[in-house]
Amino acid sequence: MLRFYKLLAIRYWLLAIVGQAPWPAADALVGLGRQSSEAGQGARRGRGRPPHWGLLAISCWLLAFGFAAFGQNADWIYSARYVVTMDAQHRLIENGAVAVRGDRIVAVGSRAEIERQFPPRQRLDRPNAIIMPGLINTHTHAAMSLLRGIADDMKLQDWLEKFIFPAEAKNVTPDFVLWGTRLACLEMMLSGTTAFVDMYYFEDRVAQATKEAGMRGVLGETVLRFKSPDSPTPADAMQLTEKFLQQYKGDPLVVAAPAPHAIYTNDDGTLRQTRKLADKYQVPLVIHLSETKRENDDAMKDRGMSPTRLLDMLGVLDGPVIAAHGVWLSDDDIRILKAHGSGVAHCPSSNMKLASGVAPVMKLLAAGVPTGLGTDGPAGSNNDFDLMEEMNLAANLQKVSTNDPTALNAEQAITMATIGGARVATLDREIGSLETGKRADLITVRIDRPHAVPMYNVYSQIVYALKGSDVQDVVVNGRQIVRDGQSLTLDSKAILAKAAEYADKITRSLK
Repeated sequence: MLRFYKLLAIRYWLLAIVGQAPWPAADALVGLGRQSSEAGQGARRGRGRPPHWGLLAISCWLLAFGFAAFGQNADWIYSARYVVTMDAQHRLIENGAVAVRGDRIVAVGSRAEIERQFPPRQRLDRPNAIIMPGLINTHTHAAMSLLRGIADDMKLQDWLEKFIFPAEAKNVTPDFVLWGTRLACLEMMLSGTTAFVDMYYFEDRVAQATKEAGMRGVLGETVLRFKSPDSPTPADAMQLTEKFLQQYKGDPLVVAAPAPHAIYTNDDGTLRQTRKLADKYQVPLVIHLSETKRENDDAMKDRGMSPTRLLDMLGVLDGPVIAAHGVWLSDDDIRILKAHGSGVAHCPSSNMKLASGVAPVMKLLAAGVPTGLGTDGPAGSNNDFDLMEEMNLAANLQKVSTNDPTALNAEQAITMATIGGARVATLDREIGSLETGKRADLITVRIDRPHAVPMYNVYSQIVYALKGSDVQDVVVNGRQIVRDGQSLTLDSKAILAKAAEYADKITRSLK
């Protein structure tokens, strides 16, 4: 509309020039009517064409400027002491602000500049906080929050066979997944996570809880070669997965995805089918990859190649892939992942807790492989969803494992939790940084607590000092879902009560 009136105004100005008509003074708009009347009388006396073209031109310019002014309005302006953009230049703006209209960011800059250009309908000023992109958790099993703490300090196989598999067989239902995901979303949002990549069963219920929370998710429906809680056979799992993909095709918050668990829990044919399904719906594929040494050793023994090389041979990497862990990736594996643009979800807490090893994060980053952070868990492998903690652990783990205190600096760790995670999730065109045109996914983090002062380096403070509990506000898709540390979308009391009920039920089921 604005462009239309500008073009119309130019046309009328040209007509006025051709007609050589006297124009009304631009600084005397109140006299337009009088001048037009006089000029019209002159025209009737044969002294040239009427100056209506000039009048119409000025009117069109006024309309154009009116539409421009209207278009500059913002629904919200969020301002804070610092804005950490994580854009291509990694701009850090002191006394900055973010203007939001609908579900999009319309401007990021200094507070004075933003407030001058964008009259807001509402504003939220946090003078003692940081505004930064929402955190992106690239690997979770959200509903397993209801199994948190069921068994710890055990070897992986014992943990799975003696506790997790029996507990899941007796308790995992659609209702279990719904309430478990509600609990996970509550924890994630309160600690600053706005988007997550999931892999579990009954993912339609994960999607339901995610949308209730107002969060964003890439949600992978698990495919196994044996019976699972929601599918008796791999064929059934594929049918269920395609139905899920159809249901959420084009959803603004949920990307439904196929999630073959791993190479050792699926046959080659099923792995190829999941790739074709992902390609059909143009979504990523989610899978565990080289999490343990045993997985790698078994692949080399049975197949004569690494898990990554096998996926490459099968064509599984010929489209977007979100590969969890990557602890035992070789240099050759990294080259393969780079060539295909596959992303890796690094899960430091999980890898340490299960003694899986240390992922070659510095090599991945140096090679340009998209690398994000994940919590995994929260049962056994990691008992929480705090991505602020994962930033700290990721940075420190790379330092101690490489004997290099400069490895994975604070800014790199934040990159992994934001725009790096968005690249892994194939959502970097929409989220992961605070930039004009991107979705309005942002958080505010308090910096007025004893552990947060003094402030010398914002990036270092976020990674090495601040906590998930310092998150104050959370916005996803332009909608506030957390305000002053309280969820605006989920019923905390009901969720905690339900979690207690499930704890009793699960305990009884294992006796």
